[in-house]
Amino acid sequence: MYQRHLALHHLDVKSGGWIYRVFLLPSTLQVDLAFVSATEFRTLASTFRLMFGEANESRHVPPPPTGDIIGLAWLYALHARSCIARRTLWQAEYMVSGIRDNALALACIRHGLPAAHGRGLDLLPSGVAAQFEGSLVRRLDTAELSRAFQVVVHGLLSEIRCVDEELAGRLQ
Repeated sequence: MYQRHLALHHLDVKSGGWIYRVFLLPSTLQVDLAFVSATEFRTLASTFRLMFGEANESRHVPPPPTGDIIGLAWLYALHARSCIARRTLWQAEYMVSGIRDNALALACIRHGLPAAHGRGLDLLPSGVAAQFEGSLVRRLDTAELSRAFQVVVHGLLSEIRCVDEELAGRLQ
């Protein structure tokens, strides 16, 4: 890949028993080569097309447990609030984004969409995604971060309510 296609860099991404060697090319094209043992070789997505050989029976990979996502989102919320109070603005923005990412993952799971890596975000109903638009941080100052924090926590609580009304009430 380096000699024939002038790859600029590569990295290995591990997912379960799979290793994906990802090459970054000068054209911004990304080439992924996947490696897995024969016992683990199977369809992982509906877009997979076997060209030759044999694949094992497909296994449904369940989305992450909603309780784990809620816990992580709430942890981001606690840290975001502290970062805003301490005026560590870049870290606060990072934490607000973490809340949003996890809240949107909950929305994707609720709507039967892929939750990992933002794959289902553009397929969410417009009203669901719209409630998070105001959570984008526009400036790095405490007033703006506080505003975005309020919006994203409101959206998060809305998503938690769809999973566990009682938990949403306690967190409120």
